Amino acid sequence: MDWTRGPTIGHGSSATVSIAKSHGSGEVFAVKSAKLSQSHSLQMEQTILSTLSSAQIVSYKGCNTSTENGTVFYNLFLEYAPGGTLSDAIRRQGGCLNEAAIRSYTRQILLGLHHLHSNQIAHCDIKGQNVLVANNGADVKLADLGCAKRVNFDHGLPIGGTPVYMAPEVARGEQQGLAADVWALGCTVIEMATGRTPWPCVSDPISAMYRIGFSGEVPEIPSSLSKQGRDFVTKCLLRDPMERWSADHGLWEEEFDLDLEHIWEPTHQSGCSNSARGRIRQLSDGKAASFSGVTNWACDDEVTWVTVRSNDIEHPDTTLHWNEYEANDICDDEPQPKNKCKNY
Repeated sequence: MDWTRGPTIGHGSSATVSIAKSHGSGEVFAVKSAKLSQSHSLQMEQTILSTLSSAQIVSYKGCNTSTENGTVFYNLFLEYAPGGTLSDAIRRQGGCLNEAAIRSYTRQILLGLHHLHSNQIAHCDIKGQNVLVANNGADVKLADLGCAKRVNFDHGLPIGGTPVYMAPEVARGEQQGLAADVWALGCTVIEMATGRTPWPCVSDPISAMYRIGFSGEVPEIPSSLSKQGRDFVTKCLLRDPMERWSADHGLWEEEFDLDLEHIWEPTHQSGCSNSARGRIRQLSDGKAASFSGVTNWACDDEVTWVTVRSNDIEHPDTTLHWNEYEANDICDDEPQPKNKCKNY
């Protein structure tokens, strides 16, 4: 396929998201690109997206490699959603959405999660920035599966995501299964209702992870929601993943008419021998001893919460970094697997 790269709509330390146009059909799509040597996460995303087919998940359109100015890039072609992200939509509506919009968007996110979870895939980074708005605001679609994992096969993959949307079991480094997506969905409903992150008073990632993992607290549920809405969020935010509701219960269940049964099961527990509390302390001390390599936590002056993922590394002294994107966060900067795309 011959195509032309257009304006960049998002970028990070090693990848960009651009608008692109096909020469033959004139179709406009999005392309995520990274240097081939730094494209492991992007290729993992391609592997998962190519197996999915849901109106509530951004469509996969292909991939290839290209040489631009002497550099080889890996390119992932995706459906373009001109409405931007759900977080953008919240800002455009004055900082919060009305309950009818929250209900509609939540239903669609649930449908996207059902498709993922029925294929035993955990998204691992549900939040407003990773939900795209389409059809003039009528529809939303799950996007950015760069941190996604197959729960039955990817037990060795490191934990990733955005700290303030992490479930307690994820913050403790124990497991990251389908139930964690349900917690993050509850956090995203809070974001839609308030325009804020679920832990607005937490100013740094280490404090967020420690508070989420060990305080016994849950995010404050907005009083502006109806009783049914508050009840749904409560069920999403049960701290025990075994008790947490799954999306088959739905938001305002009687209006959804969904048949979503058992969309998640408990996943493999981490085999780390030292305590989770100790791992959090090591993060704050900058020591790399357990967590499959410890993330070098950093955030900008405006405390922008971004996706993080510790690399799957062999050497304990390797330093890991945040990957920050203005449009779609990508978990990147990992060793490159065998390229599965053809050059077009």
